[in-house]
Amino acid sequence: METQPTDPVLAMMLDGNALAGTLQEIFSVEMTTADIQCAACGRRGEMGSLWAFTQAPGVVLRCPTCHNILLRIVVAPDRYYIEARGAAHFCIPR
Repeated sequence: METQPTDPVLAMMLDGNALAGTLQEIFSVEMTTADIQCAACGRRGEMGSLWAFTQAPGVVLRCPTCHNILLRIVVAPDRYYIEARGAAHFCIPR
């Protein structure tokens, strides 16, 4: 039986649902179902469907289609650092 070589980057990848607690803490609403659009390729989907990389000082959410970084979040002791320049937009549910 032949096994496929594993990509170490993809081995660290989770889906965006892994950030449900952090996103709720920041935005005070359920964010995994929020609609988000990639600025690079135009893909739209739920935030929970993005690729989440959590093995760093912060977290990175990437588009599963083109791998563009949509959102970066760093949680510091007294603040959140959020960068969303890779997202054309995201809609926060009311």
